[in-house]
Amino acid sequence: MSVPLYQAKAELFRTLGHPVRIRVLELLQDGPKPVRDLLAVIDVEASNLSQQLAVLRRAGMVASHRDGPLVMYSLSTPDVADLLAAGRRILGAVLTDRDALLDELRADAVPAAGSAPAASGKTGSRPGAAR
Repeated sequence: MSVPLYQAKAELFRTLGHPVRIRVLELLQDGPKPVRDLLAVIDVEASNLSQQLAVLRRAGMVASHRDGPLVMYSLSTPDVADLLAAGRRILGAVLTDRDALLDELRADAVPAAGSAPAASGKTGSRPGAAR
């Protein structure tokens, strides 16, 4: 029995739900790399990196092969790099929208003439609170 498409997509995105896995995929965008090069850049134990690479391999996001004594990893398809790029674009749009919302909130927080100044923003300070 096959899995519904939405469930397969959820599994794909769960695979991307770990920072080490994302970092590995980002590094592999530049081409195949041996495990030792990945370890040199990613600050994790070798056993942890091995586990994360196994998850990516089982999900079909990376491929591995031996090159003499080295185990080389690469993206299984250029679409993985496209997915990472789409994630960056979405994140950029979301953060831009949040910045615009913060700017709007700050602009609305400007006190009207004759009203009390806004709270200082210090932790624990509330308008009207005893000091």
